[in-house]
Amino acid sequence: MRNPKPQWLRRRLPTGPEYERVRDMLRKNRLNTVCQEAKCPNIWECFSQGTSTFLIMGSCCTRNCRFCAITHGSPGEIDSEEPFRVAEAIESMELSYAVITSVTRDDLMDGGAAHFGKTIREIRSRMPHTCVEVLIPDFQGDLSAVNTIMKAHPNVLNHNIETIPRLYPSVRPGAGYHRSLGLLKTARRIDPTVPTKSGLMLGLGETPEEIRKTLQDLVDAGCSLLTLGQYLQPSKDHLPVERFIPPEEFDSWRETALEMGFSAVASGPFVRSSYRAKGLYEKVTGI
Repeated sequence: MRNPKPQWLRRRLPTGPEYERVRDMLRKNRLNTVCQEAKCPNIWECFSQGTSTFLIMGSCCTRNCRFCAITHGSPGEIDSEEPFRVAEAIESMELSYAVITSVTRDDLMDGGAAHFGKTIREIRSRMPHTCVEVLIPDFQGDLSAVNTIMKAHPNVLNHNIETIPRLYPSVRPGAGYHRSLGLLKTARRIDPTVPTKSGLMLGLGETPEEIRKTLQDLVDAGCSLLTLGQYLQPSKDHLPVERFIPPEEFDSWRETALEMGFSAVASGPFVRSSYRAKGLYEKVTGI
C-alpha cells in the first residue's frame, strides 16, 4: 500500500501553448526526454518554460533499477542521426543551457560514450554558446568512456550517486557505489575546470548519518554541484516510499551540504538532477 502524499507534494500542473509546442516538436523529431520516460513531476513546468532533458540512445534501459520508471529490456540499434536531431531541437528551442542524458546501454562496447561525444560536438557546431550538461551512466566502470566524453568538453559532468551504499543492492542492482565515486574522481582528474555534479534521492530508508557520510564521499571525490530530492514511487512495482521528507528538512540538508564544501546545492521535494540545472551552474561559475 502506498503512503499518501503530504500536502507539500501536491502541485498544479501548468500547461499551455509553450508546453504543447515543446511536446509536438519532440514528437515530430522522434526525440525522447527523461521528463516523459521517467515520469518526472516537473515535466509540465519545464515544458511550459521551453526546456527539457534529452534522453539519447533510445527509451529502453538494459538495467532494471527499482526506483526508475524507464522501460527495461533489450534496446534497439543506436540511431546515428539522433545527435543531429537533438542539436536541431536545441537550436529550435533557442536553449542557452541543454541537458543530455541517456538510458544505460550495457550492450554497447563503450556504453554509448562515443554517441554522447558526437551529440555534444553537434550541439557545439550549431549553438556554440549553449552550455551542455551531460548526465551519464556508470559505463560499468570503464574509465576510458569517461575520457571520451570529457574530450568533447561538456560544461558540467553529472553522474548520480542516487542513494547511500547500504541501499545499493535493493535500489541500484547492477551498479556500484564506489564505481560511481571513481567515475566522478576520474572526470575531475581529466579536466579540473569542468564542474562535477551528483544527486541523491531521499526517503528510501537512509539515516542522517548515512546521508552525511555519502555527502562527504562526494566532496572528497571533487564533486561541487549537488541535488537532493524526494523519492516518489513511480508504480506499485517499484520500491515504496519509506518517508516523505518535509521541505524544512531539505533546507537544512542544503545548508549542511554547503558547509561541507559543495559550491551550489539544489535541495527540495521536487528537485531532480536536471531541475533548473542552468541556475545551479550559474551559481558555481558566476556566469
